[in-house]
Amino acid sequence: MILRAGLVSLALVVAPLQAAADPGAAAREAAAQLEAASVQLQEAGSSRDRVKALTSAVQAYEAGLAAMRDGLRRVARREGQLSARLAARQEEVSGLLGIIQTIETSPPPVLMVHPSGPLGAARSAMMLAEVTPALQAKAQSLKADLDEVQGLRLLQQNAAKTLEQGLAGVQGARVQLSTAISDRTTLPKRFTEDPVRTAILISSTETLSGFADGLSEIAGGEISASEADISALRGSLSLPVEGLLLRSYGERDAAGIARPGWLIAARPRALVTSPTAATIRYRGPLLDLGNVVILEPQPDTLFVLSGLAEVFGEAGQVIPEGTPVGLMSGENPKPDAILSTSGEGGGTDRTETLYIEVRMDNSPVDPETWFRTGKGG
Repeated sequence: MILRAGLVSLALVVAPLQAAADPGAAAREAAAQLEAASVQLQEAGSSRDRVKALTSAVQAYEAGLAAMRDGLRRVARREGQLSARLAARQEEVSGLLGIIQTIETSPPPVLMVHPSGPLGAARSAMMLAEVTPALQAKAQSLKADLDEVQGLRLLQQNAAKTLEQGLAGVQGARVQLSTAISDRTTLPKRFTEDPVRTAILISSTETLSGFADGLSEIAGGEISASEADISALRGSLSLPVEGLLLRSYGERDAAGIARPGWLIAARPRALVTSPTAATIRYRGPLLDLGNVVILEPQPDTLFVLSGLAEVFGEAGQVIPEGTPVGLMSGENPKPDAILSTSGEGGGTDRTETLYIEVRMDNSPVDPETWFRTGKGG
């Protein structure tokens, strides 16, 4: 009876770990994405439209790195949970394995000897027959968990090299993209910017409204008329950068300042693209907004994007939807920063901010009338 009580008690204490979805699947899929991005980058050199091909490669790298970040953090979290739970049950696991080993290695004659005689031996045999399969199942479950821990650790080690290659790849793709944009001469132009007039306008205005009102003055000649109309796209445009909405239209910040636009949290060095076909009306530093790109998708409508580290293109160019117009500021993340689980799930890896203001007839309107955004991501 003592043996049965001990076995049943141990079987109840060593509860099976809950089955969970394979946390390594996301990391392996992300590694495949980064490898595919590397292939895209190699093929971009022979593409007829290098800017488009390189843009796709950069975006593929960014998506792969984001997926790798998420996948490896899930792997680290799962490995930590398993290790901690197994360590906490070390004595119980040792006892379980010891009992199973005794049962499996004891010769039949020893098992048949019982102080109570043949009847006691028969009862003990029945108890063992009842409990042993459950204990063996527990042992198999524990072995599977130990194997999973080992596999997750090996996955993290192998993924580190892939992660470093991905970070180097996206940096190289960004440099090639910047060069390809500078070398491109095939885009139509509605006007040619006069740098002297632009400098005079900047020095004589103190507000974004005043600058926007004088945009027509920066051209060296006439600005070609535009009949573009994207009214049908209102409310459906994608954000210029992948990110999270930090502050909405008119929402006050910590200093009590309210701006008539959106503040988007983005990852360092993220690519910023034009949400629709548009004319670049201005690009460069402006007031206290840092580097700014002002896009005109249709007459009397402006998309103002500020907070970029680099800006692409030339004022006057008419660019297609999805054309890169700049890069966010910040430093390229290090592998250990990507693997860190601190602040996980709070968007803390999105350390840069892009300000988006929409102006119609030179008055700000809520960007929600044009753009769609989600709270997650």
